[in-house]
Amino acid sequence: MKEMNILIVEDEMIVAMMIKLKLLEMGYRFAGHATSGEEAIRMVEEVKPDLIIMDIFLKGKIDGIEAASEIVKSYATPIIFLTGDASNETRIRSSIANPVGYLEKPFMEEELEYVIESAISKSKSPGFKQLAQNVSV
Repeated sequence: MKEMNILIVEDEMIVAMMIKLKLLEMGYRFAGHATSGEEAIRMVEEVKPDLIIMDIFLKGKIDGIEAASEIVKSYATPIIFLTGDASNETRIRSSIANPVGYLEKPFMEEELEYVIESAISKSKSPGFKQLAQNVSV
């Protein structure tokens, strides 16, 4: 499981670097770092990550939810949403992308590891690919 290649989509450099260091300490591979939804979509096509940790609120023309919806629909890549906004409205809106997990900022290393392991398990379930096909932008 630790061979997972994980892409980080986060426009705050300090947060992205902290996540990268934690992923490497946990034994995961770092697939790259994108700072916008548009860049994330391009990178998924290039690096084909096994999992994406994506901030919901990104700079650029499209936010993390729109980017995640496109990625899940086109590539069936599982997404963990990262957010500082835990409001019900944000969670409901983000559900259109069928995320396999949520991580609220700030978070502890144990939470990151738990959410990743849970997301990997969910993404391997028989229903994940079917749900991914049903995602609409």
